[in-house]
Amino acid sequence: MFDPEMIRMERDGAVINHINVDNSTEKSSLLWKIKKEYLGKSIVTICGAFIILLTAAIGIFLLVQGTGTFTRFHHTLWEFLFSSTWAPTDNSAQGGGSVGAAIYIFGSLLTCTLALLIVTPFAIGAAVFMTEIAPKAGTMVFQPAVEIFVGIPSVVYGWIGLTVLVPFIRDTFHAKMGGYSVLAASIVLAVMMFPTITTVAADAIRSVPAAFRGAAYGIGSTRWQVIYRIVLPAAKTGIFSGIILGLARAFGEALAVAMVIGKTRAFPKNILSPTNNLTAAIASDMGNSASGGEQNMALWTMALLLFLISMLFILLIHIISAKKKKKNGR
Repeated sequence: MFDPEMIRMERDGAVINHINVDNSTEKSSLLWKIKKEYLGKSIVTICGAFIILLTAAIGIFLLVQGTGTFTRFHHTLWEFLFSSTWAPTDNSAQGGGSVGAAIYIFGSLLTCTLALLIVTPFAIGAAVFMTEIAPKAGTMVFQPAVEIFVGIPSVVYGWIGLTVLVPFIRDTFHAKMGGYSVLAASIVLAVMMFPTITTVAADAIRSVPAAFRGAAYGIGSTRWQVIYRIVLPAAKTGIFSGIILGLARAFGEALAVAMVIGKTRAFPKNILSPTNNLTAAIASDMGNSASGGEQNMALWTMALLLFLISMLFILLIHIISAKKKKKNGR
């Protein structure tokens, strides 16, 4: 005989066990969600905040150190930017010297501009080749070869420039300073800028919708007409971003340039003449200057100027990207 009371108790116990299992499952799901969602979000937020604080700390530190030339030693911004007389004292108690950095600023602008003029046609041509002309060979062979350039240390570029490029310029153009020149520094910078501009430009070209090409081919356009009338104009925003990134790297490069530019404190008469630039001056003089001295503060002001130039380049990239999104209606 079945006892109804026993059956009811067993049924109630099963229901309670089922409820307990559901509760434990919900608790496990909640713990999993906390671990996966909130923990991961917290780690990402902390890392992002740390990067922001680190960038702000670097900027504030450079601002405090770099403005000492004007606040402590009472030099003017006009003197620093436009005077060519560089004779700071190494005395931390008092100044009295000259901190005109026009030669270094002009040297940086000249070498980077010339390097940009040299590398841009080659970089865009290489990007077009590896995406439009021979995409399979470009992806399998050419792009890995270009990416190898990124991993080469700058001292290797400088050493090759010193042992190969400088003697070549000396023997070919009979340069008076033995080949150490603006041209040598610009060529070295151009080679270092090449992989950055090429990679970003290639990605920009690949992002052009295939429908654009198909429509152009449909009305009888040749491959070259499609490239220079459709693809390149559509990818120009990304190409400009790559050029700016390459230029930012060129402005910050020190060692390779210092090995071939000649490091003379004079305006270059032509591209075969030696000169100096901001990064080379900082690298060569910072270790020999007394902390807190006029020369030391002037070098920190150069570093602040380079930091502001880099921020300007980043701002330009964001402006270009914002215009592209606005044009696309995003």
